[in-house]
Amino acid sequence: MNSALCTLRFGISTVALLTAIAAPAYAQEAVAPQATDTAEQAEAPQTPVAQDANIQQRPAAPVAKREAPQSGTVVVTGTLFRDSNASSISPVTVLTSATLQRANITTAQDAIRSVSADSAGSISTGFRNGFSAGGAAVSLRGLGVSSTVVLIDGLRSANFPLNDDGHNAYVDLNSIPFSTIDRIEVLKDGASSTYGADAIGGVVNLISKKNVQGIQGSVQGGTTEKADGSHYRATLTAGFGDYREQGFNFYVNGEYTYDGYITNHSRGYPFNTLDLTPSGLLDRNRNDDSLVQPNPQAVVTRVRQTDLNNPLAGQVGAPLTNQYQLLINPSACPFGSFTVSSGSAQGTGCKHNLPDEYSIIQPRQERYSTTARLNVRLAEGWEAFASGSYSHSEVDIRGTPSGIRQTQPFGGSAALASSSPGIVLPMYVCSAGVNCATAADRRLNPNNPYAVAGADPTQSAARIYYLFGDIPANSHRYVDVFRATGGISGDLGGGFKFRLNGVYARDNFSVTQRGFINIQGLLNAINTGSYNFVNPEQNTAAVRNQISPDRTTPSYSTVATIGGSLLKSLMELPGGELNVGAGFQIRRETLMNRNQNADLSYYSLNTSSAQGRQTVTAGFFEIDAPFLRNFDLNVSGRYDHYSQGYSHFSPKVGAKFTPVEQFSLRATYSQGFRAPTFAENNPASSYSGFSSFTPPASFIAAHPGNSAYTSTYSIGSGSTGNANILPEVSRSFTVGTIFKPVNWFNLTVDYYNIKKSNLIVSGPLRAQAIAAYYGQTNATAGCAALAAVGPGYQCNVIDAPDPNNPNALPRLLVFNVPYVNANYQVSSGIDVQANAAFELANGARLISRLDVTRVLRLDLVTPAGVVQKYAGTLGPYQLSSGGGTPRIRGNWQNSLEVNNFSITATTYYVGRIKQVAADQITPVNGVIDLSCKNTMAPIVQGSDVNNQCYIRPFIYTDLNLGVRVNDQFRFFFNIQNLTNARAPLAAAAYTSNPNYLSSWHYAGLVGRNFSAGANFNF
Repeated sequence: MNSALCTLRFGISTVALLTAIAAPAYAQEAVAPQATDTAEQAEAPQTPVAQDANIQQRPAAPVAKREAPQSGTVVVTGTLFRDSNASSISPVTVLTSATLQRANITTAQDAIRSVSADSAGSISTGFRNGFSAGGAAVSLRGLGVSSTVVLIDGLRSANFPLNDDGHNAYVDLNSIPFSTIDRIEVLKDGASSTYGADAIGGVVNLISKKNVQGIQGSVQGGTTEKADGSHYRATLTAGFGDYREQGFNFYVNGEYTYDGYITNHSRGYPFNTLDLTPSGLLDRNRNDDSLVQPNPQAVVTRVRQTDLNNPLAGQVGAPLTNQYQLLINPSACPFGSFTVSSGSAQGTGCKHNLPDEYSIIQPRQERYSTTARLNVRLAEGWEAFASGSYSHSEVDIRGTPSGIRQTQPFGGSAALASSSPGIVLPMYVCSAGVNCATAADRRLNPNNPYAVAGADPTQSAARIYYLFGDIPANSHRYVDVFRATGGISGDLGGGFKFRLNGVYARDNFSVTQRGFINIQGLLNAINTGSYNFVNPEQNTAAVRNQISPDRTTPSYSTVATIGGSLLKSLMELPGGELNVGAGFQIRRETLMNRNQNADLSYYSLNTSSAQGRQTVTAGFFEIDAPFLRNFDLNVSGRYDHYSQGYSHFSPKVGAKFTPVEQFSLRATYSQGFRAPTFAENNPASSYSGFSSFTPPASFIAAHPGNSAYTSTYSIGSGSTGNANILPEVSRSFTVGTIFKPVNWFNLTVDYYNIKKSNLIVSGPLRAQAIAAYYGQTNATAGCAALAAVGPGYQCNVIDAPDPNNPNALPRLLVFNVPYVNANYQVSSGIDVQANAAFELANGARLISRLDVTRVLRLDLVTPAGVVQKYAGTLGPYQLSSGGGTPRIRGNWQNSLEVNNFSITATTYYVGRIKQVAADQITPVNGVIDLSCKNTMAPIVQGSDVNNQCYIRPFIYTDLNLGVRVNDQFRFFFNIQNLTNARAPLAAAAYTSNPNYLSSWHYAGLVGRNFSAGANFNF
């Protein structure tokens, strides 16, 4: 039955896509379109204020305006000259307000990440883990979020105070007010010559409405088919003043958005479990068959305790028994019990499926904002503008509770680790929690079943395996963004024009972490017996707060910019005016991302931090020379100087050749750079992380009789900012065509190729450093060998000696690695865009839009010369959400308008992804084998790896219906994921996102989603 439903859903989606493909063919037989109203084609250019010729008039009705193909819009991103051919030399994707309304896209995140050029490293709000949980970002060309510049009206905003992967800076798309946005322009080639650092992958420019009259707004609400994930949205904009007639316009806007939780439990298999045996794969759920895997019902075993005052001094030497005991009656297990009768841990435990019980697919999100804008004509040819906005965005994320056995805080003493040798419950407890074995008020520990009168306290401790199920784990994050802009432009006479503008923005961020375990609070609760491990439901709020007090950490970032340009038309050339322009910019940026665990008082809480301040001064120029009627040459360059002491010049040249009106060739070449972030270049910044490591066979052989010391453990590595780090540099070129055979259709095809060198990476010799340490026989020699790997590599924390083998090499727990410039990366591919808008019979109108990207290469070359190929795979697996690099992404939108009725189908496609990742495979003779035998899917031994090697393609369709009642009201009904297409099984995905890729398959997790609403205009 499920197979039949999947076939039906895929078939319906395919029909929708085929209908989209067939539409232009039908159009060739349709009646020639009427001339489109010029006012409807024109879009307000991105100038400080709207020009008279492009003022947006109050629409006759709140419906999507009929528009020409997008080549008819005025593209302003990437050039100083907004009325020249220079705007069509670079490849640009334009998302107009009409396009967004037809697709019912209501957030900046959904709009920008729908562009097919968004690739590896993209972050969705559905990514709930890691440094950037709760944020959203775009990664054009797969070069990372820090290589894409996000602008609002051509001006920068402050970066999100938290860095992705601990060091990549980006603008949080969730904090951008969206209902005031008129259109979005995505420039998809290098643009450092215009915008400076970080524009290697491209530029996203959100352009605001410039002229609003009357009262406009919308309300919308809905829920998923499973009655969860409720979503609400309301907007209201009030404006007055006719800029064309009165010379001014002022409007105020308010916006509110809410999205509710969606749990993994509600979506069922396979997104709620690590047990994939129904799919013929491995069962990775150890919470239903392992007694040493922590669960909310505690399991204990009798061990020694060498220091009766310290619960962290348990089980040194050989274990006293292999019998483990459940603290409750197995019949009380909420999901049943299991029994283990062989091996080193025997006994009975409670079954659990933690992703099903605790994990969420969608966090709770709430956002509201207010924006005001004033445009004024000061005199003929002189204009000024001012705007201000405030937005508040908050995200609540729930997760699995903390376990009692954990590694020490990053950088903390090995003696703080509760994972090894193990945390124990003592035989005696007392009110002071100190010297309880002899205290006057001592009592046998009610949580310790081995605590019996007359026993030896040093031989009667209970090593405990437990998950704090009564202490909810969640984080509450909010960011307040304050932004003010202003500017003036005018005609100075003699062919000179100028612009001067500025922006100040500040992100105030705060995260409150709940459910993390305070080390001292836990130790005190154990020694006093105040926490009830037998029946956790009886614990008081005060006791829970003692063990897990909330930790709130504020951070902030700012940007302040002032810039200007002077433009002049020098002379008339055969193809038009020779335009020259030059300008300057001064930018001040600050960041204070505070350490959430600076006092090392919590287990597992992040210790990364970043801070810094810098001033950037820049000068730039651009020349646009239409030498012939069919040939235009554009040359630009920018010089940036950073207060840290480095500088960079970024040139760019572009040309467009139009042999006939219906066909053009275009090409660009540019050089750019990405400046180091504060996390990368400021020694006051630090990044830390743990990863699983299995000691080599030689180490295991040197530690007989203590398997706990030689088993897989978490090894930590950390970096501090390197003041000598250099910017990443790039070269980029594009070659493309513009084909417009008729006035209702256009097609662009562009090839891009970007090489980014001097990549800033953290510890590229990490594996060699670990191997160097474990190649020695003592800690002194091991640390010396590790340091000899390269500058910046050194031991940080060494474990206590193995009590059974005190003279053997102890474990390496934490080591330092440097930020360095190393290797290079190449990204190449092909973009295809097509637009059609034409009249059918009886006043009907069909509008079609296609946006597809094919990734040809996304390769990273390591310092050793090894090529890591990512295109079409789950690589780079260590980047951001580990979502991989789909070879093909695209969407096709078709809208039919008949009188007052409209229907729009938007079909999205993500190609198949191979479940291998080059950054997870050890090279052999310098070559990485990406064949299916190295799949990361948890395949049962002996099964055919080819059957589980790929994540299947994902296709789904959104449907939006609209009806205009009169000039004041339009009602709409939307169904997202019309066919309820399921996200494909991604067995190799992060276990924190079990079996799915949130970056590309999110709609298939949410499922069919309904909403309805209305637009109004008075």
